[in-house]
Amino acid sequence: MRRLLLTAAVTAAAALTMTACGTTEPAADDAAKKKSGERITLTDANGAKVELDGPAEKVVGTEWNVVENLISLGVDPVGVADVKGYKTWDTAVALKNEPKDIGTRGEPSMDTIASLSPDLIVATTDLPPAAVKQLREVAPVLEVRSADASDPIGRMTENLDLIAQATGTTEKADELKEQFEAKLAEGRKALADAGLAGAGYAFADGYVVSNQVSIRPYTSGSLIGAVNEKIGLKNAWKIEGDKDYGLASTDVEGLTELGDVQFAYIGSEGDKNSTPFAGALAKDKVWTSLPFVKKGDVHRLPDGIWMFGGPESMGQYVDAVVEALAK
Repeated sequence: MRRLLLTAAVTAAAALTMTACGTTEPAADDAAKKKSGERITLTDANGAKVELDGPAEKVVGTEWNVVENLISLGVDPVGVADVKGYKTWDTAVALKNEPKDIGTRGEPSMDTIASLSPDLIVATTDLPPAAVKQLREVAPVLEVRSADASDPIGRMTENLDLIAQATGTTEKADELKEQFEAKLAEGRKALADAGLAGAGYAFADGYVVSNQVSIRPYTSGSLIGAVNEKIGLKNAWKIEGDKDYGLASTDVEGLTELGDVQFAYIGSEGDKNSTPFAGALAKDKVWTSLPFVKKGDVHRLPDGIWMFGGPESMGQYVDAVVEALAK
């Protein structure tokens, strides 16, 4: 499940900082490089050397953020973990082909992946080392660090760059990064024009398990939190997030510390347990007494914005925030 996997992810040990070498040629040279058979050598997030005969074309993605990056770069993956889940939770970058479903993000099917004969498997450090070891017996594996609360946006763009180097799409990566920076500037201006520069803002998601509501704050160390600050909002969460995803945990009582803020969340109609703010909490006395609930400053952002995605998901998020707050 999405929730369980991400909960496990935030407790994973931090991966080594990724570096890349021998791959700084401009994208214009990519086709020639492939024809000449020039090898690509990369160092991934765990320090493993990854060697390719040329830009990878038949690529498998074991996590949704790398799948999004691949498609954004113009590479349609031949295999994707939990295709149905991706289509539900990541609408910013739709699948353009009919990739093979390789199983869950936590337990991909080795047999299915092997049957695809991929040039490259792109995984994240959330995947258990034992699974990565098995994947390396099938094809070269490029691991990217899933998240880094010390520099969430930097991690997102470095992952994009590394995947671009492996697939010969560095020019497209530069274009995506420029578009993302422009989107941040556009969002910041729109909020400032609406008198919302520096406004207190809290983003969370929540879910119901065994009739109990759990709320997950996205602190300044989260990717969403970092984007919020880039567009001029002040993160209202006082709670500390984990070292990777910048996520925390609280309950409805913990929301009383937020004060008078703008509150936003994302759920999914395809996952009824993911929308407690409009469901299980609707008649909760603590929830209904909160200042932002009384004032109508609770905003459900559109479904399908993947909170852990790449530049295009984050651009979609910026548009949604501006639409919700500055309308």
